[in-house]
Amino acid sequence: MSAEFRHRGFSGPKMSKEARGSVVNLPDLPPLFVYGAILVGFVVTNLLLAHLLGPKKNTPVKDMPYESGMDPVGDARQPFDVRFYLVAILFLVFDVELLFLYPWAVSAYSESGVPPQLRDTVFAVMLVFMSTLALAWVYALRKGVFRWR
Repeated sequence: MSAEFRHRGFSGPKMSKEARGSVVNLPDLPPLFVYGAILVGFVVTNLLLAHLLGPKKNTPVKDMPYESGMDPVGDARQPFDVRFYLVAILFLVFDVELLFLYPWAVSAYSESGVPPQLRDTVFAVMLVFMSTLALAWVYALRKGVFRWR
């Protein structure tokens, strides 16, 4: 850790003296390798058993695409209205917004979260981020994306 961060009051994560100088001990790893081998063996065994013991007779009904229990009608390659894609993209934009906002909101003012010297800077960055998303929302609202005609 650099002296600059220590000078500003940020001393890094709290760790014991033993944990600071140690790395992962190799005697601790074999149980993990055994567990991983058991998992891989279980998956491979199930796949082989399903392939060897499963039914192999193909029928026209089994070869049909599954459409939620209904007989497929028409071509599956029909164009969708662009509004479906717009709604999906808007969902992703605002979902990612919450993905970034939630950790900041949880750790912003907690004791072990953002260092006190950086809180104003992080708050300003989050304001810029939220204003950018608000601008995108206003743009979508003015373009009529939220109106379902």
